[in-house]
Amino acid sequence: MSAFKKLAGDTALYGLSTIVPRMINFALVPLQTAVFTKPGELSSNVVLYSYVALMLAIYTFGLETAFFRTSARAKGTENAEQRDAAFNNTLSLVMVITLVFTTVIFILTPQIAEWLDYRGQEPFIRWVALLVAIDAFMAIPFARLRAENRARQFVLAKITNVIVMVGLNFFFLLFCRDVYAGKYLPILQPFVRLFYDPAVGPGYIFLANLIANALYFWLLRDVLSQFRFQLRRNDVRSLVVYSFPLMLTTLAGLLNTLTDRIVLMHWLPEGFYPGLSTEDAVGIYGNCYKLSVFMSLAIQSFKFAADPFFFSQAEDKNAPGLLARVTKWFVIVCVLLWVGVSLNLDAVGLLMLRSPMYRVGLDIVPILLLANLFLGVYYNISFWFKLSDKTRFGTLITVVGLAVTVLGNVVLIPRIGYLGCAWAFLASTFVMMALCYVLGERHYPVPYDLRSAAGYVLGAGALIWLSQQFPIANLWIAVPVHLALFGLFLLVILRVERDTIQPVLARLRGQRPPLDSETRATPKTR
Repeated sequence: MSAFKKLAGDTALYGLSTIVPRMINFALVPLQTAVFTKPGELSSNVVLYSYVALMLAIYTFGLETAFFRTSARAKGTENAEQRDAAFNNTLSLVMVITLVFTTVIFILTPQIAEWLDYRGQEPFIRWVALLVAIDAFMAIPFARLRAENRARQFVLAKITNVIVMVGLNFFFLLFCRDVYAGKYLPILQPFVRLFYDPAVGPGYIFLANLIANALYFWLLRDVLSQFRFQLRRNDVRSLVVYSFPLMLTTLAGLLNTLTDRIVLMHWLPEGFYPGLSTEDAVGIYGNCYKLSVFMSLAIQSFKFAADPFFFSQAEDKNAPGLLARVTKWFVIVCVLLWVGVSLNLDAVGLLMLRSPMYRVGLDIVPILLLANLFLGVYYNISFWFKLSDKTRFGTLITVVGLAVTVLGNVVLIPRIGYLGCAWAFLASTFVMMALCYVLGERHYPVPYDLRSAAGYVLGAGALIWLSQQFPIANLWIAVPVHLALFGLFLLVILRVERDTIQPVLARLRGQRPPLDSETRATPKTR
């Protein structure tokens, strides 16, 4: 239980670095949809930020996980030199990859802008290249903080970054815009005109991100001061052999999650949505997709804590049982998020999407939340191939998932528009999760509680579907009713899991739990 408590504590702490910044960053959705009321204005941001994730996967090359693996095998003060060598080799390799690709992007920027049909937005592409380069370079110092359990510095740096980025968004998109237009503070107008150009428009979102990312060099200066450029041939070869399949896996996984936003503009028939352009449809889908961030928060928080944790527990004979318990409660938390957001989608949409033009796409959110839930379960149960050095299976699974996504988008987008993107992603994540489970049972058996997981997902899905069949137009009535339904669902879970929860509560009170409670708390259903 102490290991379980440590993982829960680390997840909560790393969650601060994910949930708090994302919630602060979430303030940008109503801001940006209020400033750029026509969805097509934000379509380039949706597409370019999709490429950011792909570029980051290539630049980091799966070396974060490789660093955790190498660092975990060099535990203890006597192996400090090995841990430093792992840090130096890994960061040096990322630096070389980043410099090469960033230089290529800068040289080919005009051709890239023409290929994307974003002529005149060449500066934006270069800003994106720079912010990705900084993110990639800083990934290994952040990984070192996680490996050394320096979560507080990790959290502080992440929160500072997002506060600065959000502040700069408000500064450029509201303050500078209004002063430039002469709405107030005319004395500052000459100063603002020195650096603000309204023609840049949504480009200031990229610039704010770039400036905030540059602060990482100061915030992590103590970690960076320990870095020495070093590329030992044997060490680098070992890192590349281990991380290359992981990079392919990550890349395929990102393509799986980002394909919809990249291809929607090209595969959606012109005029599919009356009165909306294809760019408008991309803007609507991309901004409604952001409402599924609640599920992503839980997944990302867990991943930050789980990567170093499970590598440290790899040799423990109790690791499979611990992974089963972790997975069970991970599913429960994610199901509660799915129900909570989906039942109150009307209120969430009104609060977050300030322009009504964006709210027509809210139907995709419950589907995307469930898809992200399946994706989170896949990440959770995929530790078997990382712990057993069988990373090629991760590549195989994600390539299969990508194939399902692409096929689903090809078939569904021309027929049901961006709703087809959501269904294709859901089908893909379910296939990945199921395939990972089947292969994992052959190579690293874990006693997962399948009956519990299936029951909660099916019960939650039925509740969400029933609530959609009886919509309540008045929010003053809808919100209390939906909150009551959520509370009822939570009570059902607490009732079902009482035998698991009671031992935990007993420990918190300093009491010894009954033996039979301990026994019943262990998952048995395969």
